[in-house]
Amino acid sequence: MLKNLSIGSLGFSSGLPYILIFSTLGVWLADIGIDLSLIGFFAWIVLTYSLKFLWAPLIDNFSIPLLNRFGYRKSWILLSQLLIVLCLLLLSWTNPKDNLQLFAFIAFLVAFSGSIQDIAIDAFRIEMAELNQQGNLAASYQFGYRIAILISSSFALIFASDFGWSLTYQLMAFLMLVGVVGALIQPEQLNTSLKKLTLKNSIIEPLKDFLSRFGIFLASFLLLIVATYRLTDIVMGPMASPFYLEKGYTLKEIGYVVKVVAVLASILGFFLGGLLVKTIGVKYTLIAGSLLVLVTNLLFSIIALYEKDLYLLGLVVGADSLAAGVVGTANITFLTSLVSKQYTAVQYALLTSFMMLPGKLFSGFSGVLANYFKFEYGTEYGWMIFFIFTSLLTIPCLILLLLYARHSFQDD
Repeated sequence: MLKNLSIGSLGFSSGLPYILIFSTLGVWLADIGIDLSLIGFFAWIVLTYSLKFLWAPLIDNFSIPLLNRFGYRKSWILLSQLLIVLCLLLLSWTNPKDNLQLFAFIAFLVAFSGSIQDIAIDAFRIEMAELNQQGNLAASYQFGYRIAILISSSFALIFASDFGWSLTYQLMAFLMLVGVVGALIQPEQLNTSLKKLTLKNSIIEPLKDFLSRFGIFLASFLLLIVATYRLTDIVMGPMASPFYLEKGYTLKEIGYVVKVVAVLASILGFFLGGLLVKTIGVKYTLIAGSLLVLVTNLLFSIIALYEKDLYLLGLVVGADSLAAGVVGTANITFLTSLVSKQYTAVQYALLTSFMMLPGKLFSGFSGVLANYFKFEYGTEYGWMIFFIFTSLLTIPCLILLLLYARHSFQDD
């Protein structure tokens, strides 16, 4: 119970900065009239999460003096949490209209600190329990993460509508203390299998271990699945809130209806994902999640053609978030199954980087793409084509997953 509470709290502190930078920040910028293209480029700030394998070896090799008395992994967790708090406060005191470059740099520091926190939390979680218990821990992590989404998106928008964005981000900084408590309440599990790496071979050895365990063909095939599995929601993500605002929805309407529905549906989704993993296995759950994402993302193209309708939007957002929840749990379990405990931080960081990097690179152009379609086909049909395009990004991974399941390369 204590393990689940700790991981749930750390999931909260992991989700909070990521959503504040990846999603809520876009609403802030759209709300004050920043161009869609610039908002899309802000998605590149969270490339730090995709490149975290570059600094993951530091987390496996070193601990933070003074803070390491709380634990090897927890020293990094606590340091990153303190940095996130400080940078969120700095962000709240910066006006993006006056100095967008400084605003972007501070947001980058939040994302960089958040990526460090995620590396340490993932290693902390994987080392905490055996593989047969990782599904429950993944569900707890996802639960905390989804609560963070509710707070940092829905509540943040409602709060910002009444009190402004500056005070909102100051409040979010204070809420990071939930993760600090989560780190402190659970003793750290000593990983006796962890290999100490030199900086020279810290990337090479984990890669060699991965290739030796799966072979070059299967390893390459698995990495292709990882790299394409989340393309649709990652590329579509930065444009969701600007789309809602452009359709005439207010911050409070987005906060009360869209974000609340999204979080509740995603919580149901990740528990459904956990159930599916246990009953039909990881492979077929990944396929089910991919199909759900394809269908539910297509539904947004229908919304683009209709006038403002909170009930229709809530229904579509709920279905999309349910799919995201299933995908989230299945994906964490899948990635965890590929990691060796000899290289927990580095290998998990490498896999999540493979997962996020293609989508993040492409998502930076999402605003340019949306503007192009709107210019060519008009606002309504432009948004419709944008959502159809992002939906089709699911197809390559779906084909790979069907081949993966059919040929049974690897047991679940």
